[in-house]
This record gives sequence, C-alpha cells and structure tokens, in this order.
Amino acid sequence: MDKTELLLKEITEANGVSGYESEIRKLMVREMKPLSDTIKSDKTGSVMAVKEGTASRPRVMVVGHMDEIGFMVKELTEEGFIKFLPLGGWWGHLALGQRMRIITSKGPVIGVVGSKPPHLLPMEERKHVLEIKDMFIDVGTMEKYDIKRRLGIKLGDPIIPDSQFTILGNKKMYMSKAWDNRMGCAVAVDVLRRFERARHPNTILACGSAQEEVGLRGAQTLAHLADPDVCIAVDTGIAQDVPPDDFKKAEKLGAGPAVLIYDAGMIPNLKLRDLVVKTAEQKKIPMHLTCMERGATDGGKIHLSRAGVPSIMIGAPVRYIHSHNGILNRTDYDNTVKLISELIKKLDVRMVRSLTED
Repeated sequence: MDKTELLLKEITEANGVSGYESEIRKLMVREMKPLSDTIKSDKTGSVMAVKEGTASRPRVMVVGHMDEIGFMVKELTEEGFIKFLPLGGWWGHLALGQRMRIITSKGPVIGVVGSKPPHLLPMEERKHVLEIKDMFIDVGTMEKYDIKRRLGIKLGDPIIPDSQFTILGNKKMYMSKAWDNRMGCAVAVDVLRRFERARHPNTILACGSAQEEVGLRGAQTLAHLADPDVCIAVDTGIAQDVPPDDFKKAEKLGAGPAVLIYDAGMIPNLKLRDLVVKTAEQKKIPMHLTCMERGATDGGKIHLSRAGVPSIMIGAPVRYIHSHNGILNRTDYDNTVKLISELIKKLDVRMVRSLTED
C-alpha cells in the first residue's frame, strides 16, 4: 500500500458517527500537524490546520466532514435486543441484515440488524420497505443474559457498520464504509501534503467538520472560527453508473471529480465555478458538472457565514453512498486532490476579490 491507501484504509475503518468524531479528529490532527503551522478546534469538535503561504489572506478553506452515517442505541428491551435510531439518512433495506459495531465503555460489541422474519409477514407487508423503528440489533441475546451489565451497552452508545477497507480485483477500485465523507477528510490531508514545500499565495485552512450528516452543524461553528475568504467543500458525488443505465450517466467512476452546480443548500459562486472548470481544462484534469436536488454539503452553511463566502463543492463520485459499503475509484480521488491544489495556486488576493466584483 502507498501512503494514500494507508490513510484511506485507516480513516474509513475508524469509528466516527455524528457527534462521536473524536477518533477521526485525532487521526486528522496526527496527519496534519507536521504539515501545518498550527491546529485549532471549535467547541463542536471540528478541527482546522492552518498553513500560511506567501500571504496571510485570502484564507482558503478546504473542508471534509468527519462524521459518517450510523446509529445510536435508543432502547434496551427486557429480552436484551437493542432498538436504535439513525444518525444520518438510512434507507431501511440497506440496514437490515448488516453487521454492526456498538462502541461501548468496555470496547466494541458486534451484532446484526434483525427484524421479524419475512416468512411470518403477511404478503402485503413484505412489499414495503421496513422502517428503522421496526428493526433491532441482536448481539447474541439469550434469556437471563444481561447485555447492559456484561457487555457495557448503554443508551447513547454509537453504532457503526462493521466493514473493512478492501482493494477490489480492479486495483483502482476501493470498497469501504464511510467514504461519505472520509474521502473529503483524506483529500484535505493530501492537499496539505502537496503544499509541504510548494508555494501558494494564500493561507490554506485544511478542515474536518463535525455533525454534517445531521444538519451541517459543525460547518456553522467552524466557519466562524476559520473566517475564510473562499471555501472548497469536499464531499462525495453520487456515482450513477449502475443498472439499469449502467455506464451511460455522466457521473460515473473514472469521470474525475464532480463539481456541483446546485444542491439543496447552495448554488455555488458562479465565478468560482467557472474558475474550477477553466483550471481543469488548462491542466487537463477530467471533471464533470452535476447537481444534487436533495441533500446538501457543508458549503450550505459556510457560504452564508458572516458577510458571505464564495464557495464550491468538489469531490470524487462514489457508488452506494449512505450504505455499509461504497466503491471509490483511486484515479478520481487523485484528480480531486490535483484539481483542488491547482485551484489553490490561483487564489491570490486579486483573484478572490474578483469572485464577488461585478
């Protein structure tokens, strides 16, 4: 494994649902500290590495959110089954039957998401997507086995899909949980690596935000701490190269980073969008424009911070986001790092000022 593969393996396998990002934050601080001038955190748990270039401003923010979708222990039944609530958007079919890891004070506990067997359901009920409220987690419950006392499980414990980073048969394809959005966190680290010795006419703010999946919460406080002049939100695109349309869609693995022209939380700064496209064309970096009619990124909060921040979303597309296993293409990841790095080189005082001038 090269350095990037090792980072992607460690950061995706780590535990960090919304509100429980400390493991990811420590990992990012470990990687960014040798590459930056200082590390700062806000009071929601978001983190920021500051690297000053030839000028203190503009302050260019590159942010990925640290949290992954998962669950939280909501109730322990008398029989020892665990009822849970979702942290982030889950479709019921994707959770059922999956191995889960409950993080307790005594260590991780493995279980499986269960429900009433389909053999016992009326035919009409079989046709519906099962709701999270009708599911439970079985950790090997038996009569008179006190899971609370013996395993340390308690209300509020985070629950994470039990999945491992895997390099597939096609060596450019990586499968893991939490690409949304450990991909963005890793990009922030790798962008700093690119500027370890390279000049840049600005100050880079490489950030990991907290609680994005439950309402972009960390982005709001992080933006206040960072005071950015421009923001590049790094998040996953939604790859659509799966049946029935297969490889006909523009947003597919191997097509380069996705650049959002619209999402439910932000219309990007148009001049910044055009600069991204021009930079990609000049440097011959593959990319594609796309939109997301439902859902938003950290840019939704950051672009409204203070008097406003010119913002854009750039990120590698991923198959099967918001599930226990997604697939990322390494070349798309590398091109995301490259495109953002080339863009940063252009963001001097004059260029950033022009983004908001008529």
